[in-house]
Amino acid sequence: MALLKNCVLRFLHCRPLWRIALLISVLAIVFLATTSTPYPVPSSPNDKLNHLIAFLELTLLTRLSWPEVRALWYLPLLLAFGFAIEAIQATLPYRDFSMADLAADGAGIVIGMMPWPGLRSLRKAEI
Repeated sequence: MALLKNCVLRFLHCRPLWRIALLISVLAIVFLATTSTPYPVPSSPNDKLNHLIAFLELTLLTRLSWPEVRALWYLPLLLAFGFAIEAIQATLPYRDFSMADLAADGAGIVIGMMPWPGLRSLRKAEI
């Protein structure tokens, strides 16, 4: 059991991995949010659920990338990212601005924060 815990802790402490995953996720989300071409990406038929899942993932990856940063610094940035996506979509002829999408982004951020206290205490443990 100690070996498993050690492996999990090493994985959680691998910040470059989380930062690369965050960058790839941001790029993929921007691409998917602005493209007019439908791609065979596994997703929900409900667009709001897709927003919720995307921002839940972004929140978790941000917390894993910079665990020392307080939520008050990055939560507004994540929500601003969601707003920026909606603002860009408002200028595209094949997309629309949606406050409901922005609300789903916010819900994903809130849900992404829920499991963090347990992960934070796990990350503070010594390897």
